[in-house]
Amino acid sequence: MRFRLGRSEVNELGSTGKIEECVDFGPGQTRLCYSLEKGDDDTFSGSFADGKITVRVPATVVDSWASSDDIGIEGQQKIDDRTELGFLVEKDFACRTSSGGEDQSDKFPKPAAEAEC
Repeated sequence: MRFRLGRSEVNELGSTGKIEECVDFGPGQTRLCYSLEKGDDDTFSGSFADGKITVRVPATVVDSWASSDDIGIEGQQKIDDRTELGFLVEKDFACRTSSGGEDQSDKFPKPAAEAEC
């Protein structure tokens, strides 16, 4: 699972320990929600119930990442002997060229050496 967070989301996750968003698929359709939360232990974990994905990231990892220039954090959750669920949480960078008029104001500044989006 991959999450890309804007500056305000990274700040909120770092300061409050949680962010949450929902997507509505239209009238009469199921709503999908997700949350990222600081966890109490040192492992990444994810769950899905009642239309909500919850991913817990170790608090020490979130705190260090949110206050640094590091781009992403990643971890895994063992599902069974053959399966792992991977998590990647990244800071979302502004594109050099924006198609479709997407608002780039909450994105992190693009590092000079990075490639086009």
